[in-house]
Amino acid sequence: MDSYEIIDYIANAEKSTPVKLYIKGNLSAIDFSDMDYFGDENSGVLFGEYDDIKKLLEANQDNIAKYKIENDRRNSAIPLADLTKFNARIEPGSFIREGAEIGDNCVVMMGAVVNIGAVVGKNTMLDMNTVIGGRAQIGDNCHIGAGSIVAGVIEPPSADPVVIHDNVMVGANAVILEGVEIGQDSVIAAGSIVTKDVPAGVVVAGAPAKKIKDVDEGTLDKTQIMDQLRNL
Repeated sequence: MDSYEIIDYIANAEKSTPVKLYIKGNLSAIDFSDMDYFGDENSGVLFGEYDDIKKLLEANQDNIAKYKIENDRRNSAIPLADLTKFNARIEPGSFIREGAEIGDNCVVMMGAVVNIGAVVGKNTMLDMNTVIGGRAQIGDNCHIGAGSIVAGVIEPPSADPVVIHDNVMVGANAVILEGVEIGQDSVIAAGSIVTKDVPAGVVVAGAPAKKIKDVDEGTLDKTQIMDQLRNL
């Protein structure tokens, strides 16, 4: 998806405030026929839009003894993705929005966030608390270290996304700014702030990140991607 498609999608999407209602009372007197209600005549759980739930509560005050509302968003335009469609290992506590793509045999660890329009290639690991911004493109067999940020770009729509090619190792807490391209087989050292394109097969470090050497046998040994971690 390009920026204009994403902007159009968000602008025109029906905004949603889904809630969960726990309710007790004389519920046989309440009409739940058009709602997702699970329970009996005394207590149950109701799922629906906040405005509809609010109207039901106001109209049935005399029949409701107690209730509690839970919600985790307000006027949300982009739902979370259906994780069952991905052939990947996705751990609890990660957030992948609809419109993101996760390749086969990827690993998405706890706390990782993948925004709309992002593409993550096959066998890539997103470690804990990584942030993959909108439209970021990550290749196959990469490792994005814990706490790293791959900047997104939806606005301004003219800006280019981050592009990370295959077999790239990004160390923990690195930051890759919008529009940067990382060449194949390169290594981004932990804590680096990458502001400019990185050629293939090099190691960069620092803030701003600079080339410190070419990838060699010693580097490959320290940055080895383990296929066993990607088995489903």
